[in-house]
Amino acid sequence: MNNTFRQVAFATFLALAAVGASASGNHAGGHDTDQAVGKPGVAAKVTRTIVVDMTDAMRFTPASINVKQGETVRFVVKNSGKIKHELVLGTEKEFKEHYEVMKKNPEMEHDEPSMVTLASGKTGEIVWQFTKAGKVDFAFLQPGHYDAGMKGAVTVAKASRK
Repeated sequence: MNNTFRQVAFATFLALAAVGASASGNHAGGHDTDQAVGKPGVAAKVTRTIVVDMTDAMRFTPASINVKQGETVRFVVKNSGKIKHELVLGTEKEFKEHYEVMKKNPEMEHDEPSMVTLASGKTGEIVWQFTKAGKVDFAFLQPGHYDAGMKGAVTVAKASRK
């Protein structure tokens, strides 16, 4: 699949997500994922590093992560499997919408700050600031992988007032 098609397919997904955000009252700038789950973080402001392993058993380890609102985290993501895996931060609603696009275009690759795609044996990272309290999901949306349970959640605790 060529890069132009990938870019068009992902741009379509982002446009659909933005329409959904607008309809739900989210009028802030940026695409829906950034608003719903945080924003790309600044490496100099990282408060801790969390290692996430992806395996061919269709699991993330850990699958449950706790952070604090406002915290900037460096996720070091390792693919210890033999096949390509991906970690995408988002909302369950976004994942369901994007999964339908992925089923039609299973070789689609992503290049966004909230995602990392890794070949077997590779390591990558995401630096992310969690701006809202609540739950942020992460998953691999390749058909079959998401259904097999390749998903997890970040619980973002409300910031304490000083």
